Amino acid sequence: MSDWNKIRIMAARVRKERLFGIRMKIMLPILVLFIPGMAWGFSDPNIILPGGHQPSNAMEVLFYASLGIVFGATMCAVLLSFDGISRDRASGMLEVRLAQPMPRKEQATALILGYWQTILIPVYALMMVSLIIVRVRMNEWPSLIETIVYFLSTALILLWYTLFALIASTSAKEQGTAVAFGVGVWFFFTFLWALVTTMVAYASGISIGEAKDPAWVALEGALDLLSPNGVYHHLLETQLPTIERGIATWQAWAMAIVWSVIPWRILHRRMEALVP
Repeated sequence: MSDWNKIRIMAARVRKERLFGIRMKIMLPILVLFIPGMAWGFSDPNIILPGGHQPSNAMEVLFYASLGIVFGATMCAVLLSFDGISRDRASGMLEVRLAQPMPRKEQATALILGYWQTILIPVYALMMVSLIIVRVRMNEWPSLIETIVYFLSTALILLWYTLFALIASTSAKEQGTAVAFGVGVWFFFTFLWALVTTMVAYASGISIGEAKDPAWVALEGALDLLSPNGVYHHLLETQLPTIERGIATWQAWAMAIVWSVIPWRILHRRMEALVP
């Protein structure tokens, strides 16, 4: 059997176990609320956002509704994956898994793909529902390129948080520690990153929160490249010419590759050095 077939079979086993598990059943209502729910809200023809702005096209609605991905889907990715390794370690199965003839890097790749696909399948299904909602309420479809960028960017951010959770799982011997570490990383990038931006702006003498100040906009855009959530928004902004934060399209996609490759390699190294 080829290496790829081994990876595919192991990933499918993980996906089947988690996709129809109790944890997914609990999370599904949350995903429904955050993804198509926000698409429904932001596609309201009468909605007025702070600053008096009103979404004028389908891609703008999807951009604002992406908050549901950032707050809901990424948290679900973490909660699905946090015990991907620590659970086997606690039960004694990890020693058996690592003793298999399948190389550890391939096992790590199978875990990544399995858990990533587990969260990606329901999220993609709900994103399709969101597109239909936007079409019904605004009488407009996003363009093909906008749709591709929307789906690809979402797949990437879910991959990043899956990787973070699995890395946390390799670093903790107890499931409680693993979930605390994974949720802590999610909380830092989702809620505390704005504080980091504010502190850097204050130290640089830049007016904080001034949306019309070019210096603040440029600083915020640059620092967002160091956050997975910020890179996700930059990728979506490539399809919104009205938003300009000083970041070129190639820079956003380059950082997306960095956020994908580095955690992946870290997880591979952690698996190679892992002691059951």
